[in-house]
Amino acid sequence: MPRREDVIRLHHMLEASRDALSFISGKARRDLDDNKMLRLSLVRCIEIIGEAASRLSPDCQSEFPAIPWKNIINMRNRLIHAYYDINIDTVWGTVTEDLPPLITELEKIVTLAEKP
Repeated sequence: MPRREDVIRLHHMLEASRDALSFISGKARRDLDDNKMLRLSLVRCIEIIGEAASRLSPDCQSEFPAIPWKNIINMRNRLIHAYYDINIDTVWGTVTEDLPPLITELEKIVTLAEKP
């Protein structure tokens, strides 16, 4: 069972994931080309997800191996350190393809962790 600090970080990941999906609602990939605010918002959400993941305890990460923790953290590091060399197609793919299943897994974990 995740520790209290881990549950808080899992909630941060879940909130940022949901935010990213809400930002692209009704949008297409081409919208990122002309909408700097949308691009920056999505990048920031992914950064938050990765930062929260990097601060989870090793026990929490190993307890839920279905989540690709290392990939999530690496994506955050790439966005932070190569901030002007970001592949927007990768950002779009991450949000549209990777976040929906991540949200599903995080919801399961948070629900399990919050059961009395």
